Amino acid sequence: MPNALFQNRKLIIATKHKKEMVIAPILEKSLGVICFTDHNLDTDTLGTFTGEIERENDPIVTARKKCLWAMELNNCDLGVASEGSFGPHPSSFFVNADDEFLIFIDKKNDLEIIVRELSLETNFNGADIKSEQELLDFASMIRFPSHALILRKSKSDNTSIVKGITDWTHLKNEFYALNSKYDRVYVETDMRAMFNPLRMSVIETATKKLIDAINSCCPNCDIPGFVVSDVKKGLKCSLCGFPTKSPLSLLYKCQKCSFVKEEMYPNNKTKEDPMYCDNCNP
Repeated sequence: MPNALFQNRKLIIATKHKKEMVIAPILEKSLGVICFTDHNLDTDTLGTFTGEIERENDPIVTARKKCLWAMELNNCDLGVASEGSFGPHPSSFFVNADDEFLIFIDKKNDLEIIVRELSLETNFNGADIKSEQELLDFASMIRFPSHALILRKSKSDNTSIVKGITDWTHLKNEFYALNSKYDRVYVETDMRAMFNPLRMSVIETATKKLIDAINSCCPNCDIPGFVVSDVKKGLKCSLCGFPTKSPLSLLYKCQKCSFVKEEMYPNNKTKEDPMYCDNCNP
């Protein structure tokens, strides 16, 4: 049963890139809200993946700005926005990751709930190419044409850039046009959500995580968003008893009444394997 706090309220999804396709159905079914978008909202002014406009703030600040901007323009007190980043995984440096943040803001109830989904399910990539065969090999590797490509003179040059290419003929024609002019071409994945089904899937997963966070209510005041606020490390090693860097407990805190709950042994382990102990395995 949807939470009465949100039932039948209008909610704006701050997006220019059709993220509502995966976000709206989940929010409407789970929260009972009525989702809409503003097609005049140009979120690219806060930053583009291809670098024409640099993102000035971190993903959370940018998502918050995007959400509040859309809410203000549309006189709506309920909103959702997402922001993604792409690059080396923080712990697996040799593979790329999609790092998505979703923010849910309810001005009426003074709530802000943020979730993060870090996924290896991404085709994020780019390469300098000089031949049609190199182009075709790259395209096949990144799942073209279901996933769009971008061509330009070089990785750092935005003067000649073609985005949203989803057709083989178009791809080859643009490649030869650029190659004949500059004798080189840079090809990269188009990471805008509507051109990248893999990214859209990660946003969908993040939205489900957002619903879980919203549906987690404070045991003390029943306000949504009773989520993990901190992680206590120090799970003891099973061999030497030395505290490790593994989680000992999770702290949940209500943003309304400040009620705190500690959940011990979140991974259902009371001792850690010596493999992860800095004392036994320095």
